[in-house]
Amino acid sequence: MLWKNRYVRTILLSRVLLQLGIWIRNFAILLYVTEWTNDDPVSVSLISVAEFAPIFLFALIGGTLADRWRPKRTMVWTDVLSMLSVMAVLIALRDGGWIPLLVGSFVSASLSQLSQPSAMKLYKRHVPEEQLQAVMAMSQSMVAFFTVLGPVVGAFVYMRFGIDASLVATAVLFFGSAVVLTMLPRDEMRDVAGAGWAGAGGGGGAAQVSFWEEMKAGMRYIAGNRALRTLSSTFAAAGLAAGLIQPLLIFIVMEKLGMDKPFVQWVLMVNGAAMLVGGGLIMGIAKKVRPQHLLAIGLLVSAGCTVAVGASSWIWLSLTLQVISGLFYPCIQVGIQTLLFRNTEGAYIGRVSGAITPIFMGMMVLGMLAGGFLKDWLTLFPVYVMSGALLVIGALLLLPLLAEKPAARRELGA
Repeated sequence: MLWKNRYVRTILLSRVLLQLGIWIRNFAILLYVTEWTNDDPVSVSLISVAEFAPIFLFALIGGTLADRWRPKRTMVWTDVLSMLSVMAVLIALRDGGWIPLLVGSFVSASLSQLSQPSAMKLYKRHVPEEQLQAVMAMSQSMVAFFTVLGPVVGAFVYMRFGIDASLVATAVLFFGSAVVLTMLPRDEMRDVAGAGWAGAGGGGGAAQVSFWEEMKAGMRYIAGNRALRTLSSTFAAAGLAAGLIQPLLIFIVMEKLGMDKPFVQWVLMVNGAAMLVGGGLIMGIAKKVRPQHLLAIGLLVSAGCTVAVGASSWIWLSLTLQVISGLFYPCIQVGIQTLLFRNTEGAYIGRVSGAITPIFMGMMVLGMLAGGFLKDWLTLFPVYVMSGALLVIGALLLLPLLAEKPAARRELGA
């Protein structure tokens, strides 16, 4: 049923190409920089900062623009510009060093702040509400699939052909995504916030409202919505928790498990395979479980697994923990996205996503900046304990939503 929806089918196919390109790029950059800097943890942390900082810096701006601009056109052009940025990095690498890779990752991640809310806007408009949670689960399953496939492909392309071939493959896949998106139906007036249409190149008629006024309206909307306020506080705690350990998996592999760097891909494969299964299970129960319950369960299970991973020096136990964590991780993503969709009006979806996502990503970037230094100062295990504790705090912050009765969901914004 979901696959018959033209918007779902086309956007997911586009995301397949994007995910593959991103994994090839990111894994190649990770291996290239660790080799170039002799496994320096601070340099590895900078890779993650370059990939995620734009989400903090530009998500609100991108979300506001996504509400004003035509979503199909926006997504097509951001993929084309991402392709061009990768090609520019390829040229810059001719002078040696690895800094151009950070710049390229930063630019590409910045452009995605326009593409992602545009896709969410189309989902909100063209997917029935009762199917949204299943669509989010399907999207998460796709991400999980590439968590399995991506590291293998990324490591193979880099180790067999080098950084240049990895970047060329990424550029080709980004361009392929743009071509796929051209198959979407033409943008409709209702897909764009009426006040911003004149500024987006559409036909006139609607009164022009300034960009900054629309951005402030989005912030006021969030401030007046109880569910979104609660979700913001949970995002802050979970983002900091994720950031602390984001750059450290490669050191878990080398220092705790005593394996070589390429073993990271197998850890990610195990975790991704479990995510794929978990996403499929959630699709089956999407209509039976409230999203706030999914989110709370996912956070608590992830907290326990995070602490245990930091303590384990046994490969079999670490891989088992990755399976458990992967099975429940889709609960977090599906719960988050569904709560955002259900508690946000279509005209505000870009701005809400653009305002709340930076809370998570901003704290995540702070965590990533601190993670490398804390690892050198405290060793791995205390950092993983901190991360687990923050995830528990995030689950506790959800208590106001967990206490709401199902019938009251529509009144959460009151």
